[in-house]
Amino acid sequence: MRASFSAPLWQWEARTEAWWFVSVPADVSDELADLPLPPRGFGSIRVKVTVGSTTWRTSVFPSDRESGYVLPMKKSVRTRESLTPDEPVAVTLETLDH
Repeated sequence: MRASFSAPLWQWEARTEAWWFVSVPADVSDELADLPLPPRGFGSIRVKVTVGSTTWRTSVFPSDRESGYVLPMKKSVRTRESLTPDEPVAVTLETLDH
C-alpha cells in the first residue's frame, strides 16, 4: 500500500523526552488497519516514509487518542527538512510487510 497525505507535526508530551508525530489521516489509517499483515509489537506496521528529500524506514503505531495511526518523526528528519510544530508535513508512506 502507498499513500500520500499532509498533516501537522505535533509533540507528545506524556513523557519527559520529546516525541514528535504526524497523525495518519482516518482514511489512510483505515486502509492500514485492513491490511493482512503479520502481528508486530504494539500493533505497529513497518513503513518506508518520504518527507521532502528524506526517505527512511520506521513503523506507524495505532493511537487511541488520534483514532488511527501515528508516524514518529525523527529529530534528524525534522532538522533536515526544517519542519516546525503545528505546520503541515507532506508525507508519502509505503508499507513494507507484504
